[in-house]
Amino acid sequence: MHVQPPTRSILFRTALTAAVVMSAGLFVSSPAQAADQCWATHYGPQPAGALTASGEVFDNNADTAATSLSRQPQLPFGTRVLVTNVANGKSLVVRINDRGTFQQTPQEPKCLDLTDGAFGRLGGSLNPDAGHIVVTQTVLG
Repeated sequence: MHVQPPTRSILFRTALTAAVVMSAGLFVSSPAQAADQCWATHYGPQPAGALTASGEVFDNNADTAATSLSRQPQLPFGTRVLVTNVANGKSLVVRINDRGTFQQTPQEPKCLDLTDGAFGRLGGSLNPDAGHIVVTQTVLG
């Protein structure tokens, strides 16, 4: 499936949001933001009827993601994040609806756990499993 690159309006909103956030003093540095790149992993198989931390029924094909419990500050449920695969330029907006227990480290800078569907639409390989893709992330709100 081909994912369209972000439109000018999305890119403009992203730049405007970043400018407003930084000018308001809300920019918080984290390992993912400092490096500007991080790893997006994917869930893999989940049991039928599994619930996300937000209480939604898990849909492994939705454009949703989990953030690490160790991320500071936490992204609120419902936050939209523009995720771009550094290797191929494919972008996708995901909605945060879950929390993960994964840790970010300098050796493994994990920032998002994507559904298998979102991971595949960004060009991640599920078979054979590449494990992660290198992405940039922009919080849209």
